[in-house]
Amino acid sequence: MRNRIIYSLIVIFFLFVFVILYKGLSNSNLYTPKANIKSIPEFSSEIFLKKNTVNSSDIFNKKNYYLLNIWASWCLPCRDEHPLLINLSKNQKIEIIGLNYKDNLNNANKFINELGNPYSTILLDRDGTKAIEWGAFGVPESFLIYDNKIVKRYIGPLNLKLIDEIKNYIK
Repeated sequence: MRNRIIYSLIVIFFLFVFVILYKGLSNSNLYTPKANIKSIPEFSSEIFLKKNTVNSSDIFNKKNYYLLNIWASWCLPCRDEHPLLINLSKNQKIEIIGLNYKDNLNNANKFINELGNPYSTILLDRDGTKAIEWGAFGVPESFLIYDNKIVKRYIGPLNLKLIDEIKNYIK
């Protein structure tokens, strides 16, 4: 009788642990920002390799298409998407703005010198707060902007299909 009670308690304990673990595995722990930002945030930032600061209203002031690309030299997917950005930068209908995220300036400079510079302006985000203002949660991440509004958000590295989608927007 005593063995039967101990056996039953052990089975109940393992069932309880199994249910807890199963419930925990079914919950996603990926962070996705809740805020769906439609207008570009107002901010000021230091320009890459310069000492002066610029306001976002001075950069995104025309009725033009912009692609804000959040990147870092330590980001391998950023390296993969970079040739696509170089190619897209040849299109006169879009201006690519870089936001260098939590990076070492020497490494970022080597990255640009080695792979080329598709950006008309590179802004610095030394502590990551500007990316948070945009609602970004990783690098690379890109925002297609028109008339100070975010038209489309691209989470992760751009690929040929997404570049074609961007080109269709800016026709």
